[in-house]
Amino acid sequence: MRLGQFVVDVAPLRASRDFRFAFAARLVSLLGVGVTGVALAVQVFDLTGSSLHVALVSLALGGPLLAGTLAGGVLADRLDRRRLVVWSRVIAAAGFAGLGLNALLPEPELWALYGCAALIGLADGLSETALMAVTPALVGRERLAAAEALTSITTQLGTVAGPSLGGLLIAGPGLAACFWLTTLTTAVTIVLLCRMRPLPPAGEAADRHPLRALADGARYALRNRLISGLILLDLSGTLFAMPYAVFPELVAGRFEGNAAVLGLLYSAPATGALLTALTSGWVAGVRRPGRWLIGSVALWGLAMVGFGLSGELWKGLLFLAVSGAGQVVSEVLAGALLQGNTPDELLGRVSSLWLAEATVGPAVGNLIAGGLARVSSPAGAVVAGGLACVAAVALLALAVPELRRARPLTTGDPVP
Repeated sequence: MRLGQFVVDVAPLRASRDFRFAFAARLVSLLGVGVTGVALAVQVFDLTGSSLHVALVSLALGGPLLAGTLAGGVLADRLDRRRLVVWSRVIAAAGFAGLGLNALLPEPELWALYGCAALIGLADGLSETALMAVTPALVGRERLAAAEALTSITTQLGTVAGPSLGGLLIAGPGLAACFWLTTLTTAVTIVLLCRMRPLPPAGEAADRHPLRALADGARYALRNRLISGLILLDLSGTLFAMPYAVFPELVAGRFEGNAAVLGLLYSAPATGALLTALTSGWVAGVRRPGRWLIGSVALWGLAMVGFGLSGELWKGLLFLAVSGAGQVVSEVLAGALLQGNTPDELLGRVSSLWLAEATVGPAVGNLIAGGLARVSSPAGAVVAGGLACVAAVALLALAVPELRRARPLTTGDPVP
């Protein structure tokens, strides 16, 4: 394999003006979201001293996120998708501004953190579903793996820089600065998205009741064993191998609550993911993407086991980076296979099911990890989750042969 084949494929950026705007908007937005993510966790832990409360705030975001994602799937198949994304980011900006105002109070209110998290979750669900549904129309089905890799780069750049910047801001200007910076980046995102052309849905779902329309998408996902297998496989990782809610307690016990160390822990998985995404040119060409997908999720779980067992900071960061590498390969392959094997008229609703799993899974998983940390230890919760991830992957690999047999997509491939 030539060295050039390792470099990420930028053909979607060259070919599509609207994809360039979407790429830039995601990058700016996720930088701010990464800053707020670590700031919110720190503020909740400072107010309560409990990892369980950190997990509960994550769940407060995850519940509305689920509702927004499912509603967004139906709306994305019947409304202009650009308009849906823009208005959802306006709602998110209001949530971030609320966090900023609350942080300026002499005694910040815990209920305000829960309320703003819920509002932001709802907005994120609406916008992410619409953006995922429109990707094939922007870049073509033959470039989906390359587009997924580029999208992952925006996610990882934001996640790497965001928590690190958040840690510095917390140690300097304070928590309020984190929330106001995110409000600003969200405003910039809105401007970029408004530059895109209108993005009407490919199908006609407006004549069906929203619940029936959503049921159509769920029925397709359940009947298509590849699609259902992809969702369950990703759930194995998001539910068991993303125990980020225990990080503040772990840092408090091992590193005297050092905010900079906490930022490093949050950003380490994204660092590994970013490096992998930047060298992901080979991913689109693998002949058996299903087997690579299974292996990447297993690697993700094993790396979390290593992190939980490691006693030194540098070893822990290395294992977290490896977990991020597994995450990004699975994200690129699974996202491309799901979008490439779903008809356009169902893409919004099937994407909503995928994103619901990918976002609510970590929220529920963090709640489980937080509970386990109370009866054992943060490290014990991490190890148990990693082992559960590996076991779930092994069971799915045996039970769903369609995952192992999944093949690459080409321009002429029919959609089931």
